[in-house]
Amino acid sequence: MSWLWTTEDLIAAMAGRPFGTLPEGITGISIDSRSIAPGEAFFAIKGDRVDGHDYASMAMANGAALLVVSEARLPAMGRLTVPMIVVEDVLAALGRLGLASRERSKARIIAVTGSVGKTTTKEMLRHVLSPSGKVHASVASFNNHWGVPLTLARMPEDTDYGVFEVGMNHPGEIRPLVAMIRPDVVIITTIAPAHLGNFKNIKEIAAAKAEIFEGLEPAGHVVLNRDNDQFNFLDRTAQSLGIGHIHSFGQHAKAEFRLAEFNGSDENSTLWLTIGGETLEAAIGAPGRHIAENALAALGVVRIVGADMEKAIEALATLRPEKGRGKRHRLSIGSGSFILIDESYNANPASMRAAIALLAASEPTGRGRRIAVLGDMLEMGEYAQKVHTDLAVPLLAAGIEHVWLAGAEMAALKESLPESVHVEYCENTGELTNYVLNSVAPGDVLMVKSSLGIGFGKIVAALLDKFPPFSDTQREL
Repeated sequence: MSWLWTTEDLIAAMAGRPFGTLPEGITGISIDSRSIAPGEAFFAIKGDRVDGHDYASMAMANGAALLVVSEARLPAMGRLTVPMIVVEDVLAALGRLGLASRERSKARIIAVTGSVGKTTTKEMLRHVLSPSGKVHASVASFNNHWGVPLTLARMPEDTDYGVFEVGMNHPGEIRPLVAMIRPDVVIITTIAPAHLGNFKNIKEIAAAKAEIFEGLEPAGHVVLNRDNDQFNFLDRTAQSLGIGHIHSFGQHAKAEFRLAEFNGSDENSTLWLTIGGETLEAAIGAPGRHIAENALAALGVVRIVGADMEKAIEALATLRPEKGRGKRHRLSIGSGSFILIDESYNANPASMRAAIALLAASEPTGRGRRIAVLGDMLEMGEYAQKVHTDLAVPLLAAGIEHVWLAGAEMAALKESLPESVHVEYCENTGELTNYVLNSVAPGDVLMVKSSLGIGFGKIVAALLDKFPPFSDTQREL
């Protein structure tokens, strides 16, 4: 049996106390009693809304090999005689296990942050590095104070490349996370007005993202977006910390990993990049210039860590957008079909503009329309009205004539759009969902985007539930 951790190593790393008859080891780690797999350890983390200790019995019923629980909650767990490791604080113990995982690993470690494109770039790195070795990467957007240690603790000892996403909403949040990860390479995808309500200005956002430099391993590498206005600040900050390997990507003439040319369609794209004095062509199985820019950073990392560039470029062609991040669905309606672009995972001004550009590049069929289905961007603070109003500019520049809106903040965009644009405004997601379901027509292209808290994933789910996938064997009338 190949263990992720032997029980002996688990106890030593977490300074835990064994309770009951423990197995020899565990095959994985879970914090969700519903999805735990047989042989995994269940860590009973106490979160903001739920306490994992309340689900310990369910975890064991679903096959957990052992539980990691807190000393304080042990008496309240009744007569459970199941195998347990008892610790003072479960999240802190997970953090210690993450540190032990990093200590034992010989993998090349890459950490990704940025205002936009973190998860996409992380998944792209997973994809392009896989032909060159065993890749371990964070699940979904596990990029916070529990997601990072969990991802570290789950990293197998024989991993060749570890890819970690690092997020933040406030200053000081990245610093402790990157101290755990200790990356060999860090990427800052871009700096944009995200979480503006928690910062005075974009320079403060850049400074908070630059905390990722502080955990870089000696002789480590930094990869920065040369096209971003904050490049010079980030470059100077990295230099001030004594970082000697600073690379850049983008269309800028001085970018080390340079976008020489881009050709996109509504389904995929092709880029030509200049890297190491040669120009390479790469097909990407996903549309959007912003995706191509992320690919530059990913291929730059391939070069930095010495992975196989040819195989990485081949892998890019099979990349597909993820749920909520540009995934496209062609759905049947009547005797025809329409396209749904699912951008519902999250939103800020920069990602809104990228999604609008994606919609603009998509061709409706017949009498179909390009329709932007937009919801509020959260955490914008005093800038909320302005950033929502400003969305009129990219919408009009892209020629989007149909805009369907929901949310209190989107009222500002409604007022700023001219009468030439057909605007439908609803106060909440539920009302807009009903409108969308009843108003979509054959040939349309719908792009759905909002901050996660607005719940536009419900609109996507309702569309997928009502309209079946359109088969390539069907013929539109």
